[in-house]
Amino acid sequence: MILKKVFWFLGVIFFLLIIFLPGYTKLQELKDRNRDLEMKIKHLNIENALLQQELKRIESDPIYQEKIAREKMGVVRKGEIPIKIIPEK
Repeated sequence: MILKKVFWFLGVIFFLLIIFLPGYTKLQELKDRNRDLEMKIKHLNIENALLQQELKRIESDPIYQEKIAREKMGVVRKGEIPIKIIPEK
């Protein structure tokens, strides 16, 4: 009699594990993914703030605008001779 109750109890426990274990593991995977995505969002927000600062500086500082134009776009003033230095390999 007691052995039957123990057997049924273990059977019910085993059945519940079979039913709920895949859902639990999926929940843990989703929590991990959510945490990773939250970290990515934080990093992207920081990067966005830095880019916003850079944009404000470019819009408001004409000396910085000239520096960017010269360094990244190769713009030269009228009468200047551009010199391109090619590094040796």
